[in-house]
Amino acid sequence: MTNQLATIEHAKEKLVDLSLQFGPKVLAALLIVVVGVFAARWIGGVFQRWTSKMELEPPVRELLLRLVRLFVLLVFLLLAITNLGFELLPLVAGLGVAGAGVAFALQGVLGNLFAGLTIIFTKPFRVGEYVSMVGVEGRVEAIELFTTKLSHPDLSKIVVPNRKIVGEILHNYGSIRQLDVIVGVAYSTDLNAALAAVNHVLTTSERVLKEPSPVVRVSMLADSSINIAVKPWVPVLDYGLAIGEVNKAVVEEFRSRGITIPFPQREVRLLNPAA
Repeated sequence: MTNQLATIEHAKEKLVDLSLQFGPKVLAALLIVVVGVFAARWIGGVFQRWTSKMELEPPVRELLLRLVRLFVLLVFLLLAITNLGFELLPLVAGLGVAGAGVAFALQGVLGNLFAGLTIIFTKPFRVGEYVSMVGVEGRVEAIELFTTKLSHPDLSKIVVPNRKIVGEILHNYGSIRQLDVIVGVAYSTDLNAALAAVNHVLTTSERVLKEPSPVVRVSMLADSSINIAVKPWVPVLDYGLAIGEVNKAVVEEFRSRGITIPFPQREVRLLNPAA
């Protein structure tokens, strides 16, 4: 019993000694970290107000803000570790080895990160533009460090990992798209009258842009009709509605002018009628 009491007393004395020896350093380190958190927020706010006056893309501004806050917090963490009496050189070496292992395990995530930085700085597309890439298409809603978010005309959302975008074929429509409407007329039709009717439809349409000028031309001499290509430009958001409206207006205009849209026809000849 006496030995147990002596052991407890020795442990208490050791704990008190450790508290007196390292307690102030631990408290000072915690205080340094707390000050670092507030300093990172304050400096980040100052930096954000400063960059708001510059013409930077939102993802670039957000990236720079995060890097500034991380750098300030890292400086205060190093000060706290130094205050505890640890040597930084072995710690940095250990972190380097651990960082290599983490980088290998998170190579997919890091690939998205570097691809996101490439997209942000090279600017192959911007927010608000309509793009087609890696088998999907939509309006760019957000360009983030790891993903790019698109909105599809069917009101769904598409999230594309950035590493799938960089190095692939990208079709950037910008803010306008060109319709591709084909209408056929009979071979007996006055082509000038048909072209004039199509141009009238395009000039009176509210969705069709006047610049660039619409393309209207004879595209093909088909089996049963002369095909006219109608290719006006419309805003991206009006693309889906404009196709239906232009088709409907062309049909109605042709009917009002007596222009025939022929049905497919085939001529069948019997080589041996008697049989």
